[in-house]
Amino acid sequence: MAQDQDLKNLLTAKLDMMKKEAEEKAAQRRAEQLKLPYMNMGKAPINIEALGSLEEPAAKKSRVAVIEKKSGNVFLIAFDPEQAEVKEIIKNFEIKGNKVKTAVVSLNGLGHVWEFYKFVVPPAKEISGRVEIEAGRLEELIKKLTSLELVKQEIINFKSPFTSQIFELILAGAMANRVSDIHLEAGKDFGRLRYRVDGILHDVLDDINTTTYRALIARIKLLSHLKLNVHTEAQDGRFSIGAGKKDIEMRTSVIPSEYGETIVLRILDPAAIQLSLEDLGMRQDDLKIVDEELAKPNGLILNTGPTGSGKTTTLYAFLNRVYDPEIKIITIEDPVEYHLKGISQTQVQPDAGYTFSSGLRSILRQDPDVILVGEIRDIDTAEIAMNASLTGHLVFSTLHTNSAPGAIPRLIDMGAKAPIIGPALNLVIAQRLLRKLCQNCRVPWEKVEPDLKEKIGAFIKILPDRVDKKALADFKIFNQKGCDKCAGIGYRGRIGVFELFLMNNEIEELLPKGPTEVEIRKIALERGMVELQQDGIIKTLLGLTTFDEVERMTGPIEW
Repeated sequence: MAQDQDLKNLLTAKLDMMKKEAEEKAAQRRAEQLKLPYMNMGKAPINIEALGSLEEPAAKKSRVAVIEKKSGNVFLIAFDPEQAEVKEIIKNFEIKGNKVKTAVVSLNGLGHVWEFYKFVVPPAKEISGRVEIEAGRLEELIKKLTSLELVKQEIINFKSPFTSQIFELILAGAMANRVSDIHLEAGKDFGRLRYRVDGILHDVLDDINTTTYRALIARIKLLSHLKLNVHTEAQDGRFSIGAGKKDIEMRTSVIPSEYGETIVLRILDPAAIQLSLEDLGMRQDDLKIVDEELAKPNGLILNTGPTGSGKTTTLYAFLNRVYDPEIKIITIEDPVEYHLKGISQTQVQPDAGYTFSSGLRSILRQDPDVILVGEIRDIDTAEIAMNASLTGHLVFSTLHTNSAPGAIPRLIDMGAKAPIIGPALNLVIAQRLLRKLCQNCRVPWEKVEPDLKEKIGAFIKILPDRVDKKALADFKIFNQKGCDKCAGIGYRGRIGVFELFLMNNEIEELLPKGPTEVEIRKIALERGMVELQQDGIIKTLLGLTTFDEVERMTGPIEW
């Protein structure tokens, strides 16, 4: 009996396939007769906004659909373009100033397109590209979802057929727990939800059923203005969350994976760019150096470190520090993550020929006083940035190196000329972000072993005189515990550790010889540079973080 049923199913599937193929061939013949293009809608992209420009009942009645609408051009597909009702629809679009192109499709192809009407948002709701969370409900959820476990239970127990409400819970849970990234990952049998909190990924749910998971992916793609029926290409977009009195931007990244599409949502909270250099964790002696360099009318200041080390936040803090209505500040970024009031921000567009190097050339013709270049990626950008700093501009940028002294060998490897690097470069900052101990539940060490106490004493003694050693004399070391305020993690927020390298005459004289990073570091340390790991140890002795965090980000501690 089972074999007979399998055979019957196989024959049915074969007949369905033959019927669809016959429909497509018939559509091709009609297209040839009408001298119009034919389209197979199983593979063609569909723009949801364009689809919504023609109401579903009218589309089905006339057997048509609009799959693209851009810059006054409308692409319409129809089963029979010669039908009077279809011609009337085309005429209505043309009256409004549109140029209409028509293609012939099969009824099966139209049926496939019409299925996407369920994603069309009625114009009155105006939620495409924006999620509105009612202020009272958002506040209620934030108070309720105080830990990742509570977020998990709320989603599991939530009974609603509406994907938008489940997604709202995920967003509210992320905001309640200070999440920087939301990860939705496709698995073989289930989807997975993870939150990144203070740089560390945490599992929230690992058994989202595939139907709900796909609906969530579709919802996010719709909000981000991405193509819903494209599943084999990477796509990037963004949308905003209306959260009471402020809007939070969400940057969307979609990539195809083995079992479906994986999405990462980066949460861009505007509060992040209101942080001062003090908020970022700079010591007072480092702040003095930075302020002296920011006060100069020209020169290049580089910020180095891996992705996610807080470089962009620090550069924005620089811009806030130097901002004055009497000066002109222009940025070129990839992408523009946060919008800064009173500052002209531009975004690279390689397809249009607007790259970091070409954009920087254009910016210089705008007579700016301060320029921010998102990243120095090539020799052209490096040379233009350095020459700009030599011609009266204060330039901020980032470079991918592991340490501050490593910036010079990196620039030389790119092809930068030594006679330019020395006069152009003022300051290089390397940074990392360490998790900050929750000040509400941290617990002090009961006892510091004599051997460690001796090492700490020797460490404090060799620190440069500019460091406040008095504050370290009566040090206290703490460990994490976990409480309601830190969602049981023991850490709450992050703090920066910094390494400041100032250009000096001794290093400038070495540049023509192509000095190594080791040689540059030796001179910098003799001149009073505090290394990344040393700054981390200082912050541990001040009770702000832990030795474990310092080693996680900077490697084993070398006393």
